[in-house]
Amino acid sequence: MNNQNEIVVLSGSTGYVGQLILKGLSERFKEVRCLTRSPENLIDLPDNCRALKVDLLVGDEIENAMVGASAAFYLVHSLDESDDFEKMEYESARLFSQAASKNNLQRIIYLGALARESTESSPHMRSRHRVGEILKESGVPTIEFRASVIIGSGSMPFESIRALVERLPIMITPRWVRQPLQPIAASDLRSYLLRAVEIKLSESRIVEVGGANVVSFMDVMRIYAKKRGLNRIMINVPIISPSLSSHWLRIVTPAHYQVGRRIVDSSIHESVVDQDIQPDFDIPVLTTEQAIEQSLKDEHDELKFIERIEAYDSTDLEVFRSQFGTRFIEQRIIKVNANKEQVAGILSRIGGRHGWYWGTWLWKLRGALDKLVGGTGYRKSDNSESLKVGDILDFWTVVRSDSDRLTLEANMRLPGDAIFDLRVNSSNGGICANSEIIHTVAFNPKGLFGYLYWFALLPIHSLVFNKMVSSMASKFDTRMQGS
Repeated sequence: MNNQNEIVVLSGSTGYVGQLILKGLSERFKEVRCLTRSPENLIDLPDNCRALKVDLLVGDEIENAMVGASAAFYLVHSLDESDDFEKMEYESARLFSQAASKNNLQRIIYLGALARESTESSPHMRSRHRVGEILKESGVPTIEFRASVIIGSGSMPFESIRALVERLPIMITPRWVRQPLQPIAASDLRSYLLRAVEIKLSESRIVEVGGANVVSFMDVMRIYAKKRGLNRIMINVPIISPSLSSHWLRIVTPAHYQVGRRIVDSSIHESVVDQDIQPDFDIPVLTTEQAIEQSLKDEHDELKFIERIEAYDSTDLEVFRSQFGTRFIEQRIIKVNANKEQVAGILSRIGGRHGWYWGTWLWKLRGALDKLVGGTGYRKSDNSESLKVGDILDFWTVVRSDSDRLTLEANMRLPGDAIFDLRVNSSNGGICANSEIIHTVAFNPKGLFGYLYWFALLPIHSLVFNKMVSSMASKFDTRMQGS
């Protein structure tokens, strides 16, 4: 396909896989139309991407969104547990494929599940395969990818595995965690999906995709534990019902019951590639160990977990708490009546001889305690006015230093790793002399002690960081009054 002047439609644009390929699609197509019921959740889109409010159960809305498009991605799957969820799934797929046919699209690309069907298949697993059949019935050439577990930060199966290993020194492992599967790295899945818009396609195809080796959920947990330096004891038991396992995942991991049940259901069946490599999809893939290693490295290097800013319109200090995978995120935002350049000056006057705007003695005390346990302690720093990546600032290392942003990584001894991020944004798109100070701290606990550490110090951190950000804002003549 010559995509220079083409339009692509992306359903499931706010989901994990949709976000995984969004940037790549924007580089290959003139326009990317992102279908979603909540356009406000799509932020920082590339310039050639449009967020369209579309209900996939309303045929006219889908048809209008596909006008002039050449390809469409169908990346949605219901987690509903209602009796008629399958009916809704099939109706959505039917309307989507009909809209594609009426608009003469050249292809549909669908991501299903790699699992051998059997009489024991769950409704969710059956529906994944049936949706693929419905899309093909439209007559539009359809590429149905069937993928095993995705290894990548943000993938719910992977995040559930991480949470189990991080939080539980001893694990009871039911029979389903020993079923064969072929996990695929998120980067490799992205390569497959993006390749699908480039190849010649005259008829529908099923493409099974997986990583370079066959393992089990238990193997994945052991590999992850090794990469994180955690010793974990796993006790095999002959049987634990899928329902009980799903509830256990809901309690211990970020997965709610429906997601947990989907993870368990998909794991009951063998999830291994059973077809020859198709020539136009001969993509080098990573092993499970390499995929986990890459995921952890990319998560750390790209610092994606501190990029999202919550919706905010108050003039007071606001605190937002969330999680990204196993990471705890705290974000503080305060508005000031000054332009961005003025406010950004705070970044060159933090730490070192300037102190930390509030409670510097507490920071020094923390450094002294760190020294007692064999850490680097609080080192005198005099270079905060000209910080560069790699510089030391007290007990932090600079990992990003821009005129409007400073990101630090903790050097102190911790049961995990910590990131301190401070940035300045213009409010109102820079139209007025209004700015926001945004402070984010992220902590990735290592093992159970890491979780206990975070919650034990949460009150102290809240006090120190609230006071620090408020003190920064007070350096300017007036705070914004009212809204």
